[in-house]
Amino acid sequence: MFETVRDYLAAQLEVDPATITPDTDIIDDLEADSLDLVELIMTLEDHYDIVLTDDKTAGVRTVGQVVKMLEGILR
Repeated sequence: MFETVRDYLAAQLEVDPATITPDTDIIDDLEADSLDLVELIMTLEDHYDIVLTDDKTAGVRTVGQVVKMLEGILR
């Protein structure tokens, strides 16, 4: 799952996937803006056939937190 999130972020933000780790802060380290975050959420919703509400995504900043959130939803 980490690899999926990493690859989506790398493609969307045009960064080297090797630079993305679970501790990578999506906003500070990858310089994503609010539109980038919305696009990521929509991509993950489509890929996993889920709905990510604001209460589920609130406070999620690192790639690892995204993965943990997805794992919790998909269990």
